[in-house]
Amino acid sequence: MLQSTPDTLQQRYNLQIAYWLLFCAGVIFAMILLGGVTRLTNSGLSMVEWKPIMGIIPPLSEGDWQLLFSKYQQFPEYQKVNLGMTLAEFKPIFMYEYLHRVLGRIIGVIFIVPFVYFYLAKRIPAGLTGKLLVMLMLGAGQGLLGWYMVKSGLVNDPRVSQYRLTAHLGNAALIYAFIFWIACGLLHRPSAQPTSLRIPAMLISLLISVMILSGGLVAGTRAGYAYPTFPLMGDHFFPPQLYTMQPLWLSAFEDITTIQFNHRMFAYVIVTAIGLFAACALRSGVQGPTRTGVWCMLGLMIVQVSLGISTLLLHMPVPLAAAHQVGAIALLSASLYVTHSLHCATGLPTRRDDKALDSIPSA
Repeated sequence: MLQSTPDTLQQRYNLQIAYWLLFCAGVIFAMILLGGVTRLTNSGLSMVEWKPIMGIIPPLSEGDWQLLFSKYQQFPEYQKVNLGMTLAEFKPIFMYEYLHRVLGRIIGVIFIVPFVYFYLAKRIPAGLTGKLLVMLMLGAGQGLLGWYMVKSGLVNDPRVSQYRLTAHLGNAALIYAFIFWIACGLLHRPSAQPTSLRIPAMLISLLISVMILSGGLVAGTRAGYAYPTFPLMGDHFFPPQLYTMQPLWLSAFEDITTIQFNHRMFAYVIVTAIGLFAACALRSGVQGPTRTGVWCMLGLMIVQVSLGISTLLLHMPVPLAAAHQVGAIALLSASLYVTHSLHCATGLPTRRDDKALDSIPSA
């Protein structure tokens, strides 16, 4: 009976860790979707307390519901936005926020428990433990950042800060991307790919990340409701209200016209960049799963653009807007996969290498 070598065992452990990380990434993907639905249904300020431990217990009786509703009624969102809301109307928005927070705690459990097991069983390869600890710290910080965001809306103006919302979304995307990248590294098998595409692929991943942050500003300022027209914004491609705040740069973060315009411009740039990249990649000889990844980038880009335009024209329906948010994460995933494949590629053989291989007699 053949015995497994240490290298073979470690490869098996690496697969186990990779599948665990991909599962965590999948749950975070669902978390981002639920977060989008929570925001779009205006549910994020329905839980006015932060209880990291006891907050996992749901309301179990009518008395519990009445207590939670009475606390909500003491805050400006009820008094200025939802005055007259009934308990029956309060329950759905509370449950969206409650499930969002509970899922965050569940993510912590499905990360920490396997991590401790892999660590104690000495299955984590050298150099990975530190990266897993960084993931853990980013996750803990995400919980704190979420409450910091909610607190910004429990004030006289019952809207969360677009800066804090963008930071919360951006950190979620960062955690997801970090986990996905490390999992790709554990699963990766070196292949021959055109290495000249590495930097363009990295730049596209960076552009998509910036686009996601831009979407956070759109969501935080509700800029998506301002100009429900396409391709013009109202009657203009360049609306006259662009960059009218002082100082000028502040418009990019607080003026809804400028924020929506910038989001559209990012979309045009990304569509052009992905289209050119895909054309170059497919002609230059990308192979195997990397080639499939390039086609996925193209397909997801088309879907994402369609979702974005439809969401705008139909005045932000929740299903389409939520799909548009996670569509950006899906597009980032495809881009990261292609980027990682090219980053670790061995390079295509030169013509001289081909001739040398052809000259070797077959066995």
